[in-house]
Amino acid sequence: MSLRALPLLLAATLGCASVPIAPPEVRPPPAPPPMPRVALVLGGGAARGFAHIGVIRVLEQEKIPIDLVVGSSVGSLIGALYAQKRDVFDLEWTAFALTRDDLIDTGVMNAFLGMGLAKGERLEKFVESKLKVKTIEALQVPFAAVATDLNWGTRVVIDHGSVSKAVHASSAIPGLFEPVAHLGKILVDGGLVDNIPISVARERGADLVVAVDISEQVGNANITNLVDVLLQSANIMFAVNAERSKQGADVLITPDVGGVAMLDFTQKKRSMQAGMDAARAAVPRIRAAIADWQAKRAVPGS
Repeated sequence: MSLRALPLLLAATLGCASVPIAPPEVRPPPAPPPMPRVALVLGGGAARGFAHIGVIRVLEQEKIPIDLVVGSSVGSLIGALYAQKRDVFDLEWTAFALTRDDLIDTGVMNAFLGMGLAKGERLEKFVESKLKVKTIEALQVPFAAVATDLNWGTRVVIDHGSVSKAVHASSAIPGLFEPVAHLGKILVDGGLVDNIPISVARERGADLVVAVDISEQVGNANITNLVDVLLQSANIMFAVNAERSKQGADVLITPDVGGVAMLDFTQKKRSMQAGMDAARAAVPRIRAAIADWQAKRAVPGS
C-alpha cells in the first residue's frame, strides 16, 4: 500500500467507527389476555348452604376470580358474608359457630298471631353483627339477593340498601318465617321463583357464570311435624324451579349434600367438604370456560 493511500484508509476506518450501532429492538411483553367477569351464583337449600363455603374456599385457592355474587335464600346469606371482604377463612369461622338458634326465633304466639313460625328478626340481627358495613353498595364484591313478591309472585332483585334486610327477605321461607316488608313490597324467599338466579348475573354483566346447586335429592322419608312439612314443601319448589334455571350456567357445581335436612346444622363439616370436593372437580371446566372466552376475544371481530 502506498503512503499516499494510507490517510484515505485511516479516514475511512475512523468514519466507520463513529457510526453508532443501533441497539437490538426491545419489544414490550404481550399484554395479558383479558379476563371475563365471573359471577358466582349461590342457590337456596337452608342448612345445605354450608357447601357454598367449601366451593368458595376452592375458588380462592385456585385463584379463580369472583367479580359478582348473586344469591337466593341461604345463598344470599353466604354470599353477603363473603362479599363483605373476600375472606373465606373469616366466613368459615362464622359458619362453624353458627347454630339454628342464631337464625330462627320461633315462638308459640308468633305461630298463632303472625304469618310465620319465626319473625326472622334474629336472622337479620345475626347478619348485622357479622358485617362491618351495612349497605350492599359498601360491600367489596358487587352483590345481589333475590326475593319473591308475595302479592304478585314476581322475582325481586335487591342490589342496594340494607344488606341484612336483603338477606332476611331472600331467606324468608313461607310459613317458617314471616314475610318481610321491604322496598314497598311484601317479600318472601327467592327460591320460590328463582332458586339459582343465573339470569340475574347475566343481567348484571357477567361473562361467565359459575352456579352452585344444593337443591338436588329432595326425597325425605322423615317428615313428622309442621316445620318438616313447610321445609319439604319449600325444598320441592326450590328443586323444581332450579331444574329450569340451572341450564344457563357456564359451569354448574352440585355438591353431594343429599340426606342433609334443611335445618340440620350438625352436618356443617360434611356439607363444606362436599362443596370442596365438587368445586375441585369443576376447576378444569372453569378454567376451560375462561380459556374459551379468552380465545374468542382474541379472534378479530369476535
